[in-house]
Amino acid sequence: MNELVGAINGVIWSPALIFLCLGVGLYFSLRSRFLQLRHIKHMITLMFQGRPTDAGVSSFQALTMTLAGRVGTGNIAGVATAITFGGPGALFWMWIVAFLGASSAFVESTLGQVYKEKINGEYRGGPAFYIEKGLGVKWYAWLFAVVTIFSCGLLLPGVQANSIGASLDIAFGLDPNVTAALLAVLLSFIIFGGVKRIAS
Repeated sequence: MNELVGAINGVIWSPALIFLCLGVGLYFSLRSRFLQLRHIKHMITLMFQGRPTDAGVSSFQALTMTLAGRVGTGNIAGVATAITFGGPGALFWMWIVAFLGASSAFVESTLGQVYKEKINGEYRGGPAFYIEKGLGVKWYAWLFAVVTIFSCGLLLPGVQANSIGASLDIAFGLDPNVTAALLAVLLSFIIFGGVKRIAS
């Protein structure tokens, strides 16, 4: 099993992924004329405009949700590990990837807005929606949705919880089981409240 996971990991996290992320980010940056620089003022203005409604969330709540989905313990431990092994050069390349990736994130979010739908009085959208509606590939949209539910529902929380538990155990000697219980209780208050609770 370890060999299989290692082989899959080697394919997914190969140098090709790095060049793909950089290439796509550069392409979108050029096509959008580097909107991540041109629209900073407009972005900050929009961030504090708009109010939540029964059908959706405010601009600021949307920002907090997307940050919650993108920033995790890996952004802390991963950065420290990269600097330890790669030195200051690793920090430079992280800045480059983040800068170019901003345009990719903008395109992704824009597609989510364009192809969102109102279901049961609330807006629903995301990659599965624009894969099905925009690209017209329904089977891939379903595959993406199922894989995302599996990974975000089972795999990623385990990685995050393990990092938090191990860190608290090393730093303060806190039993990982206690950490797991506390995380489960705290997250349940957020998750069972729906998207509005997550946004707030």
